[in-house]
Amino acid sequence: IYELLDETMDHGLPQSLDSTILRSFITQEGNRMADDSKSKPPVALTNAVSWRAEGIKHKKNEIFLDVVEKLNLLVAANGTVLHSEINGAVKMKSFLSGMPELKLGLNDKLMFEATGRANQARSGKSVELEDIKFHQCVRLARFENDRTISFIPPDGEFDLMTYRLDTHVKPLIWVEAVVEPHRGSRIEYMIKTRSQFKTRSVANNVEIVIPVPPDVDSPSFKSSVGNVTYLPDKDAVVWTIKQFHGGREYLMRAHFGLPSISREEADGDHKGGSGGMDTSWKKPIAVKFEIPYFTVSGIQVRYLKIIERSGYQALPWVRYITANGDYQLRMA
Repeated sequence: IYELLDETMDHGLPQSLDSTILRSFITQEGNRMADDSKSKPPVALTNAVSWRAEGIKHKKNEIFLDVVEKLNLLVAANGTVLHSEINGAVKMKSFLSGMPELKLGLNDKLMFEATGRANQARSGKSVELEDIKFHQCVRLARFENDRTISFIPPDGEFDLMTYRLDTHVKPLIWVEAVVEPHRGSRIEYMIKTRSQFKTRSVANNVEIVIPVPPDVDSPSFKSSVGNVTYLPDKDAVVWTIKQFHGGREYLMRAHFGLPSISREEADGDHKGGSGGMDTSWKKPIAVKFEIPYFTVSGIQVRYLKIIERSGYQALPWVRYITANGDYQLRMA
C-alpha cells in the first residue's frame, strides 16, 4: 500500500491514478528495475496520452461496446408511477494495436441540433442525455464544440461514459398482488405478472421477490411458469422465470399457514387490537431482470470509426442491455 501511494502521489499532488499504468510498474518482487531506469517514470506518465502505453500489439484488432441501462422505478399500490429514472453506461473492451483514434456517434438530440440536423433532433429517434460523465480519454473541448465523442482508448476494459435520463417510463414488467388472509388459519396470495415490452424481446432470469409475514409456515405454490421458492431468512417468496417473452402474462398462487398468535390477530382477539393483521411486513415487491438487445431510452450507436496510422481493419461489436436498478412495486 505504501508503494502504491508513493507512486500515485508526487509531492502531495495526484500523479497517476490509472490502475493499468500502476499495475505495469508496481510489483511484489524486489529490485525488479535496472539501476539506470530507477529514476525514470513510466513512459505513459510522460506521454501526452497517460492512460495508454505505446507499442501495444494484438493479433486480432477488436473493440467491444456495451450500452447498459438500469431502470429505477417505484410504482404506487394504485398503479401510478411515482418515480422513474434511467442510469446508463457505455462500457468498452479494447483490443486494438498501436495508438488508434476512435469516433463514436450516438443519436444524441443536442448533437443533431449542433450540426444543423434539426429534423432528426425533432424526430422520436433521438434522445436527450443528462448528467454525462466521460472517461479521461475523451476530448471534452471537441464534445463541447460539436458533441462529437472522440478519444484514444485505454487498452482493455473501461467505462467510456455514464449518463442519466429522468423520464417517464412505463413498467417493463408489471406485477399485481392480491393478498387474502383467511379467517384464523391461513393466508393466500395471487400474483399476476405481465411483460410490457415488444414481443420480439425476451427478459432473462426474471426474479419477482414478494414479501410475506415473518411467521408463516407450510408453504405451497402453484404457478403457470417458472419456479417458486420460499426464503424464510428473508421473509419472502421468490418467483423465478428463466425467459419472459414480451406481451405475456403469467399467474402464481401461494398458500401459507399462520401460527396461533397470528390467528388471534387475524380474528381481532388480541388486547387493544385493531381487528386485523399487522401489515408492517408489506414491503414493496422487487423485480430483477435483464433484457438483451434492448434499451429503454432508445439510445443507439450510429457509428464507431477506428482510425490508426498503419491502416489496419478492426472489428467493432455493439451490444445493448437493459436491466433492473432499484425496481419496486408497492403492494395494495
